[in-house]
Amino acid sequence: MSRPGLLTSEWLCLKMCRGVERGSRAVKKTSTRLADGRELIYYDSRDDSVRDAVDERPLEPTATASEIRYDVVRDEWVVVASHRQGRTYHPPADECPLCPSREGRHSEIPASDYEVAVFENRFPSLTNASTSTDASTSADASTSADASAGTTAGADASANVSAHMHQTPPPPPHPRMTDADALLAWTARPGAGRCEVVCFTSDHSASFASLSEDQAALVLEAWTDRTAELSALPGVRQVFCFENRGAEIGVTLGHPHGQIYAYPFTTPRTERMIAAAAAHRRRTGRNLAEDLLAAELASPERVVIASEHWTAFVPFAAHWPYEVHLYPNRRVRDLTALDDAERAEFPRVYLDLLRRFDRIFGPDAPPTPYIAAWHQAPVTGGEELALHLELFTIRRTLGKLKYLAGSESGMDVFINDVSPERAAQLLREVGQ
Repeated sequence: MSRPGLLTSEWLCLKMCRGVERGSRAVKKTSTRLADGRELIYYDSRDDSVRDAVDERPLEPTATASEIRYDVVRDEWVVVASHRQGRTYHPPADECPLCPSREGRHSEIPASDYEVAVFENRFPSLTNASTSTDASTSADASTSADASAGTTAGADASANVSAHMHQTPPPPPHPRMTDADALLAWTARPGAGRCEVVCFTSDHSASFASLSEDQAALVLEAWTDRTAELSALPGVRQVFCFENRGAEIGVTLGHPHGQIYAYPFTTPRTERMIAAAAAHRRRTGRNLAEDLLAAELASPERVVIASEHWTAFVPFAAHWPYEVHLYPNRRVRDLTALDDAERAEFPRVYLDLLRRFDRIFGPDAPPTPYIAAWHQAPVTGGEELALHLELFTIRRTLGKLKYLAGSESGMDVFINDVSPERAAQLLREVGQ
């Protein structure tokens, strides 16, 4: 079986991205291909790092299929990815697919060591983003043809879907279809996008909280670079960088890693945030995120960390037992817009925050499970939004988890078992 041989290396200052000044941290970026054709990218802090290891596994090209379906009742998209049922599930540490390869044991990372590595997920929820271009083109052509023929059935449903797909409307219904038929028949399409895995370190026993500031800074550069590149792919509407940590969250691989999703639509959560910010602007003439941050700092009982460039606070209406939002003090739309000073300070602040999370439940408690989620503006629109990271745990006390039961899962009404003010006080205390 032939091996893909594409290998490109760049010594990047990562200064210019979509026309935005991003800083001057030098990072070596090497792109190569795994045996089945998926892209693998190494990020290194040294320019003498050589990344020429070849994936020796006898892998066939990946064959995955996902679909996005529009929920007309809830006005949102759902991803159907049944092929993920067969993904790797809690392998022994010595069979971890995210550890470096070694003699007799090949993994997703062919190198014998690495700093930060990013690769296309072998079991992605969304697949090849280039599909969106074809879908959009065929949809536009079909729309024009049927419009000239006077097709009107299901027009309202099509228009509603079109608004949420942002320039990638579904094909119009067949002329003989009734409105009821059209309601479901044309609200599904291939789940075109991209899903990547971000390995924070080659050390299987580490965690993000145990990284050095330099290591965390390199992860930040990888997140930023991937945000820029994925945002430029045809059909991608939003880029989401996140980390799931802990078996309680549902993590199936113990190696410290995160993921990046490039969605073909703007996510429901972001749509609601855009609407809230727009409403605030209409009422007050001001930006919602800026007003929120100013209010928290003016009455700091929920502030956990306040540094020169970043502020971490427990939100007034926190959904989770322990939940912290981390904002740069200067409003920016996404990771690519952070400046040198904000980038330089982020590792110290974020590592401090993660280490506090691990101390919430006492010195003998197991590591705190959490989700860390970067909220960025979509590729187009969302000018009123502010980049921020949301960090929360489902553990409400030692040995007890917060489950999303009837009220949360059935009605989207969260019931928090911990006062946000008490959570902030405890997070301040464990940092002293």
